[in-house]
Amino acid sequence: MLVGIDLGTTHSLIGRYGDNGPTLFPNALGQLLTPSVVSLDADGHALVGQAARDRLISHPGSSVASFKRWMGSDRETRLGHRSFRPEELSALVLRALIADAEAATGETVTEAVISVPAYFSDAQRKATQAAGTLAGIKVERLINEPTAAALAYGLQERRDGSRFLVFDLGGGTFDVSVLEMFEGVVEVHASAGDNFLGGEDFLDVLEKACLADLGLQRSSLDAATSGVLRQRLETAKRALTGQASATVQLAVRGETHEWSIDETRFAQLADPLLQRMRAPLERAMRDARLQPEQLDEIVLVGGASRMPLVARLVTRMFGRLPLRHVNPDQAIALGACVASGLKSRDQRLDEVVLTDVCPYSLGTEVVRRDPQGRMQGGFFEPIIHRNSVVPVSREQSFFPVNPGQSKLRLDVFQGESPMVERNIKLGELEVEIDPTRPPQENAVNLRFTYDVNGVLQVEANVSSTGKQYELVLEQNPGVLSAEQIRTRLAALAEIKIHPRSKQENLALLARAERIYEEHLTMRDQVQAWIAQFRAVLETQDEMVIREHRLELGRALDTLEST
Repeated sequence: MLVGIDLGTTHSLIGRYGDNGPTLFPNALGQLLTPSVVSLDADGHALVGQAARDRLISHPGSSVASFKRWMGSDRETRLGHRSFRPEELSALVLRALIADAEAATGETVTEAVISVPAYFSDAQRKATQAAGTLAGIKVERLINEPTAAALAYGLQERRDGSRFLVFDLGGGTFDVSVLEMFEGVVEVHASAGDNFLGGEDFLDVLEKACLADLGLQRSSLDAATSGVLRQRLETAKRALTGQASATVQLAVRGETHEWSIDETRFAQLADPLLQRMRAPLERAMRDARLQPEQLDEIVLVGGASRMPLVARLVTRMFGRLPLRHVNPDQAIALGACVASGLKSRDQRLDEVVLTDVCPYSLGTEVVRRDPQGRMQGGFFEPIIHRNSVVPVSREQSFFPVNPGQSKLRLDVFQGESPMVERNIKLGELEVEIDPTRPPQENAVNLRFTYDVNGVLQVEANVSSTGKQYELVLEQNPGVLSAEQIRTRLAALAEIKIHPRSKQENLALLARAERIYEEHLTMRDQVQAWIAQFRAVLETQDEMVIREHRLELGRALDTLEST
């Protein structure tokens, strides 16, 4: 079975394209949104989703979230007695999603279309593909999130020549893409964004303001208290979507603190973040060579786009109200499902061609001669410019600087700075040239090929010798090699994800433990409930367990509402 997956920073979803169009599958708790959180229990078993999210408070040392932001890096996170790379943590989330899809359909998931931020780098895309391999599936295609959102809105069914701007603000990343529909082709004209700007950053400014107003230092809070604070600030942030103000209570060393925030002050605190959004929006429009009035629609997606201050920013910049009739949390996942249907050539879908663009300029380092005739190195020479329609292949010739050179090193970079030191190095390729020939006869033809999955192939052809070289970018820092993937796959196979049949019970226990951490006055009662429910689980009587699960859930609901 081929599925579509939205592998998000804060939540992930899975579905497929079927008889009734795109359909999303619920997890064991009946929810479509699965928190992108991983936790290890005392036995070394992995919990994924809501149970893991609650354990961020009760077991912060063995739980982790927001690891999508670390994709493409070699950062490792210690959980219990093991260390995990971002690809492995993402793979555990993927395995949980796959189990949900298989439980819903009775079919085996073998392939997937996974959405990624349009502004994901080459290394981040390769890391996402590696996560799929570690999860035991083939990643059939990576689709940029704004493109997926366009499919979810059915923009491909609009009239020819329609132009759209997709504004995608998720938990950890921000993307903007300008698209046009013409004769069955959904063409991306420009993409821009910020891989380190999302809902989590808005939560950070609330946390900073709250602690400052209360006279507290973040370093003075233990991990559990800090987790409680962020959870309550997240609730307050969501409350400000529909009401004028929100209040947060926090207990620190037996003393209860209360903090209030209104929508006006939140907008003031978040203004630097909103200004950061302006630059990618303006750049995408400039690269697409369009004026705001030339856009037919503006689409908001991503859970963080629900904030009124975001909608106001877009409305002011473009002079119109954006579209938000598709659930912003689900739009990208639904679009990934449509993309999976297109990939499998589902007969229920009209033939639609998707084109995308290269989000970064790709090139190499060159030496330039200054006005005094001196050679200066460190300059960036783009071969593929940003927002080139993919797949794209470009070739350029380069020459050695000095006579008698026997080797030429070609460094590959991505970025927009004229100097390579401020761009990202992807890899390097060393080629042998004929030292007996003068520099002007020793051309090296360098070809960059960038495909629809955002994977870059680099080839060099030495004209004087006829030799060809190819750069293996899997050797980049922060990207796993094929051998490392095999090793990590074997190690990850030992980590068992709790079966779906236990997820409801584990999630309820994790919730109870989290509430125990939060509520000082009811701890004896909550602890008694936990002990009773654990005893009921030992009976292995599903009917009795179900009755007690409902009873405990209602009791916890009552406690949290007071």
